Amino acid sequence: MKTDQLILGIETSCDETAAAVIKNGTEILSNVVASQIESHKRFGGVVPEIASRHHVEQITIVLEEALLRAGVSYEDLDAIAVTEGPGLVGALLIGVNAAKAVAFAHGIPIVGIHHIAGHIYANRLIQEIEYPALSLVVSGGHTELVLLEEPGSFKVIGETRDDAAGEAYDKVARTLGLPYPGGPHIDRLAQMGSPSLKLPRAWLEGSYDFSFSGLKSAVINTLHNAEQRGEKIEPEDLAASFQASVIEVLVVKAVKAAKEYKVKQVLLAGGVAANKGLREALTDAFLELPIDLSIPPLYLCTDNAAMIGAAGSVMFEKGKRSGMDLNGNPGLDIEV
Repeated sequence: MKTDQLILGIETSCDETAAAVIKNGTEILSNVVASQIESHKRFGGVVPEIASRHHVEQITIVLEEALLRAGVSYEDLDAIAVTEGPGLVGALLIGVNAAKAVAFAHGIPIVGIHHIAGHIYANRLIQEIEYPALSLVVSGGHTELVLLEEPGSFKVIGETRDDAAGEAYDKVARTLGLPYPGGPHIDRLAQMGSPSLKLPRAWLEGSYDFSFSGLKSAVINTLHNAEQRGEKIEPEDLAASFQASVIEVLVVKAVKAAKEYKVKQVLLAGGVAANKGLREALTDAFLELPIDLSIPPLYLCTDNAAMIGAAGSVMFEKGKRSGMDLNGNPGLDIEV
């Protein structure tokens, strides 16, 4: 008699083609990711058309590999969880249509998942989430504070008004002549430098919103002004100063929101959650507080399908089902 819940997760929102099998919402049986970073690196960012073509080439291979590694067949699955949005529409469509094809062929329910919900629930693959919880989401396209009052419930209490943190990292990295993706390179340089340059912090008083556009401009202006004066700014010091500004705002707002909403747990989520400086600063900030801090391992911070399967398990248990009219939705709202 079957007792375990098995969810197949599919993720194709940007430049990773990924599939995973998750058992009971918390155990990874397989987690396969085909990365496209090398293809996009020479362009300095993700080219949507190229991303879509790679997804078409990889999706069947990745799905078969995920099932093989998990030691299961389609007949063993309870549901398919697939990233519905947000993301690149062409990329999303590959995953959504693959999910619908498998679901139709094998009579398996589909659950459309919000990409950021996936990042948040990556934490459930490490430890069970305690509610109410607060998630600090930091990625290339998103910087948000999301309140989870109960499983599968999301309330955005703060979001970026312009550039996301990861976007600012990539733009500053480009200014410094660093390769794509820029975040890891800035983080590495920051560990070697001193935050000695005075750069702004956008506090947006009375709000949990974020803004990094002014900081990005300040970094570019600092570099250009130094060049015009014939002065040399050490890239390590500029990276350290930029990172210190970003991290201070993120951590201070996260701590303040966690206290105000009386949460039991804070969940770090998103690609920038892999940032060493941010991980250390958050750990230090919550050390003396009676609030549990969950930071996922590096392999669960970047885009993957295990997180989609974990989120899918929660939504499936809540009774969510998607029809064959499921479509890629690049503007999908997490609060819906």
